[in-house]
Amino acid sequence: MLTLDTNSDILAEIKPQELQLTTLDLAQFGITVDGLYFYKNNDSVEEFMSLDLLRRSFLQLVADHYPMIVGRPTVNSQGQAVMAIDPANLCMPDIAEVHIAHPADTFMTTRPANDASSDGNPVKFFDVRRFYRDSGVSRLPRATYHKDHSAAIIRVLRFKDNEYVALAYSFSHVLFDGSGMMTFMNHWAEYARHLHSTGTVDCQLAELPVNSRAAMQQYFDSVEPVDPPFIRHFRENVPPLPMEFPAQIAPVLITSPDSPTCEEQHLMHFTPANLERMRQDIDGKQTVNMVLMSLCAQAMVRANTLAYATPPHISYIMVAYDGRLRADMPSGFTGNISCTTIAPLPTATVSGSSYKDLAQTIKEHTSKVGSEYTKAVIHTIENNLEVLYRASFTLCNSPQASYFGLTALRYMPFRTIDFGFGSPEILSFDYFIMEGMSRMYPNYQDGGIDLVFNYPDANFEHLKRDADLIKYADIIY
Repeated sequence: MLTLDTNSDILAEIKPQELQLTTLDLAQFGITVDGLYFYKNNDSVEEFMSLDLLRRSFLQLVADHYPMIVGRPTVNSQGQAVMAIDPANLCMPDIAEVHIAHPADTFMTTRPANDASSDGNPVKFFDVRRFYRDSGVSRLPRATYHKDHSAAIIRVLRFKDNEYVALAYSFSHVLFDGSGMMTFMNHWAEYARHLHSTGTVDCQLAELPVNSRAAMQQYFDSVEPVDPPFIRHFRENVPPLPMEFPAQIAPVLITSPDSPTCEEQHLMHFTPANLERMRQDIDGKQTVNMVLMSLCAQAMVRANTLAYATPPHISYIMVAYDGRLRADMPSGFTGNISCTTIAPLPTATVSGSSYKDLAQTIKEHTSKVGSEYTKAVIHTIENNLEVLYRASFTLCNSPQASYFGLTALRYMPFRTIDFGFGSPEILSFDYFIMEGMSRMYPNYQDGGIDLVFNYPDANFEHLKRDADLIKYADIIY
């Protein structure tokens, strides 16, 4: 493994400064944003996606536009949470290569191309559980602010046959939400393409990032919060926790421990034809997201009932949304503005409704949200943090509750993350946090979608045999 020991002089350009952290930034301590992208070496280039190219372009981009990545979080003398950037004590990125003694295909599951939108080649899926079982790699590291580790970790995975190179990254969620991460990744790719074609790192970005949190702070200062049903639910129906929470939240959140990842991860694939068939069968007027959540929520109630030998009392359906789309904020804002909304539904409502009616119920709870909902979450974190801790301990699959959370990444700009060697061909994820959470992302090989989600293996044994679900889903692992 080759660790970062060169090019660090690039970061000497960074000036001492303090950058403000917002309440939503603080709420992300202990959580990471990550990805694992496979790039195909079609021309068998020896220096394909070279470490030097990736490293130099990364460091120059950080120096030019993203100094927060090398800062260290603290509470300043005014009691404000900030990212302190000290050139003599930078939180250095950790960039390295990992050489795998097996071809990439060793860790792939394939399916025959059986959809008109594919190019006729088999569709490949990376099996992260098989990778950790058979590759000799125990775990890829995660970004953290604890133990003086790095808030930005990059691993370039080189496989035996050099057919694919995989780029794995892990960043502290304090730095970015999902959309902000995509902005950074595309800027990094832009720098790398410039370096690859010109040999220099004096790249001028087509669109500059908006890293300052001041614009967000000013915007939400003028927004009045509502009292969302899901916050009211956890406040009124979930017992308080037996612990005290201080009025000053910044010192508490900055010291939050790293959230453990869930290794009971599974993958389902939906071809374009099956996606549209599912939508038409359930409700042709609804979006794919709504009908998919309806299908999965019901199937998980059935699986949980079999796994626990009792139906859950309540079903939680969570949806993440991008606050940029529902606020007067610049699209290039890179900080945390994404939020979640949750439908707390009686299990009888979930299991007793048609898929069409359930999709409509989910829509009513999760889609009619705007800046006032985001402000409500901010207000709750600042004034009643204990309620959100109640929610975090409640959202899981158990004999009492069913939980399905969805982060929809289907339309994120993965395709443009081109470092000068083409777009990623296969998208995947390392293990991520929280049982019950899922991520939907595009499959560029056949135009369908992949749904990777965390769910107990014992419960999954029932889910993968659910007749309604497997009419549309191909269970990969």
